[in-house]
Amino acid sequence: MDSKKARSGQLAQVQVEAAHYLQPGYDDRVRFLNYWHQIHYVWSLAPQSVLEIGVGNSFVSNYLRQRGINFFTLDIDASLRPDCAGSVLQLPFPDRVFEVVACCEVLEHLPFEYFRLAMSELHRVSSHYGLISVPDRTRAYRFNVQIPLLGEIKKLILIPTLCPRKHVFDGQHHWEINRAGYPLRRMTKIMEDTGFDILESYRMFESPKYHFFVLRKRHLEMETG
Repeated sequence: MDSKKARSGQLAQVQVEAAHYLQPGYDDRVRFLNYWHQIHYVWSLAPQSVLEIGVGNSFVSNYLRQRGINFFTLDIDASLRPDCAGSVLQLPFPDRVFEVVACCEVLEHLPFEYFRLAMSELHRVSSHYGLISVPDRTRAYRFNVQIPLLGEIKKLILIPTLCPRKHVFDGQHHWEINRAGYPLRRMTKIMEDTGFDILESYRMFESPKYHFFVLRKRHLEMETG
């Protein structure tokens, strides 16, 4: 573990320039829906404190701070003006200091060999919950219909991939769910191995490329049981 943390220092570099988050068209309709999902789950957990890893354009942190949530931010890029500059692979915080730790669209920017270490760090600094999202390339078709008296019915139909494509690093993403070698079960096993229970695992209906995981530290069940 220590040797991997030492090697992770090589990854402490900015991959996406700050201007990327402010360019015209970045905050499109789908992006705002993604913000809604992040905000909805943080808000629903009614936390006393939140750590957000990867600040982007600060929309989520600004929104929740304005509504009274104690929100702390961390990013590898100091020019984005997070509260703390640092890496998800070596979080500069004591154990169990944040009730919720959110890490959305971040982990795929690191080689997959560091996924377990990142999850261990998220588990270490969280006292209760984690919120994760990563890209998912499993083919999905959206079914959305309005039926009189029944209302709106939404359903995602997932199509199994018999021969997943190999992921090619595009300058940002080192891996994505359902590319060759990265099945969903591989991610979920690591999340569970590091001490999280998966409360929810779902694809964002409005844009199924986003896969969200709502996690709870396993010790909570024992403490409240």
